[in-house]
Amino acid sequence: MFGAAMGLAPHLLHHVGLFAGTALVAGLAGTVLFGVLGLAMMTPMLLRLRSRFSSWWAPGVAVLLFAAMFAGSTLVIGPALRGAGNSAPQPGPSHSIPAGGHTRHHG
Repeated sequence: MFGAAMGLAPHLLHHVGLFAGTALVAGLAGTVLFGVLGLAMMTPMLLRLRSRFSSWWAPGVAVLLFAAMFAGSTLVIGPALRGAGNSAPQPGPSHSIPAGGHTRHHG
């Protein structure tokens, strides 16, 4: 239940408000915030893994898997969902100057 709540946290913070939601989850600050929160939420599991296997290898592998999944989510899935990297040309403003319209007053 707690894990599900932490998984929903980015989406729920998005709805906090225009300024607060943007300030909390936008860009590098949001990425770091949720990376640190994810590691903090893993602490009880990491401690259980440490006691079960009597080694830091299992928690180390778990942290590496978390880092790989977080990086994949942040660097691949997130930009794909936002449409970042879409290189389709955007239409610019249309402004036309009639022939001779500008040089007419330069006499």
